Amino acid sequence: MSLVRLKIKGISYSQTQNGAYALILNEVEGDRKLPIVIGAFEAQSIAIALEKEIKPPRPLTHDLFKNFADRFDIVIKQVIIHKLVDGVFYSSIICERDKIEEIIDARTSDAIALALRFNAPIFTYKTILDKAGIFLKFSSKDKDKDEKDDSIMVDEILQEGETVEIDAGVAGAFKELTLEELHQELDKAVANEDYEKAAKLRDEISKRN
Repeated sequence: MSLVRLKIKGISYSQTQNGAYALILNEVEGDRKLPIVIGAFEAQSIAIALEKEIKPPRPLTHDLFKNFADRFDIVIKQVIIHKLVDGVFYSSIICERDKIEEIIDARTSDAIALALRFNAPIFTYKTILDKAGIFLKFSSKDKDKDEKDDSIMVDEILQEGETVEIDAGVAGAFKELTLEELHQELDKAVANEDYEKAAKLRDEISKRN
């Protein structure tokens, strides 16, 4: 079966259901997007890996796995989203040690969090993208429309019955802060290891920039 390479477009959240996150993957050579509903911890871990400015004082679980793998010369070569059953994506991590390849089953969110840390490519099969891929129609210059459509896409997924429970926190209050205050709050959140708050602050800073 033909493999299609994916890249991470970002993490979106529902505007109608507090605490619902989705990882948005985009095919590298095309316009289809693959949305995957993920949990709070995985959303934080992926956001931290994407945003280099957030430096946890102690390693998160996925960072610990990376440190462990480096110590024992284990390399993640690629991640493949290989199956879709009842709305749930299944993934495999292709690892290599001493030139011997091993395939490890993993949740897709964990696999992608690790792929980011190893700079490993992410693939899925064309049949999965044909089945679950979504086209969004908007001008490439219209950033606000882009973000709005991503939020709508998350809401549509949740309407199909898949939900995650995440405390929404006080994200709305961040809109009242200046950019300098946001950066100060981000530093405090990271120092206190409150990565969910840090992820929300990072999202608000990204919107301002």
